[in-house]
Amino acid sequence: MQLSWILWLASILPQPAADSLCLSTTVYLEARNQSERGQKAVAEVALRRQDSGLWGESMCEVVTARKQFAPTIVSPRTRLNNVEAWSQAVTIALDAERNWSLPPGQRTEIVPGASHFMAHAIASPSWRNAYQVAQIGDHTFLRVQRLTPRQRAGASATAAAAKG
Repeated sequence: MQLSWILWLASILPQPAADSLCLSTTVYLEARNQSERGQKAVAEVALRRQDSGLWGESMCEVVTARKQFAPTIVSPRTRLNNVEAWSQAVTIALDAERNWSLPPGQRTEIVPGASHFMAHAIASPSWRNAYQVAQIGDHTFLRVQRLTPRQRAGASATAAAAKG
């Protein structure tokens, strides 16, 4: 499967299927070579960002926000051709969504409060010295900013204006 085709498919799928596809794709692209725990941590960061509303309302908006996750960083022609890794990414994404649907106090969190992560071999972002939550495999998970779940319907518009 080619990334551009997957993102097109996500654009026409109904919710929540589209978001599950976008999260699965992100887990695959960002962490297919990582442990299950590392893949779950990547999914958790994306879900926490979705919860905040700062990067969009839907998971697809969050993971396709400019230069935030692999779907906007790698070539649209990138092929997702490791069937075993894809299957695991889908399972992890669906499990992460189920876990994240629980009330906050009942969720299992692997990287509590982490709003960002970086792969050491690829990135050296300006926020790399933020509070380190965990290091799992070759990814470091950081709390660059405290993210809180949206409290009202207009939160993302307000956040977008503040992010400006």
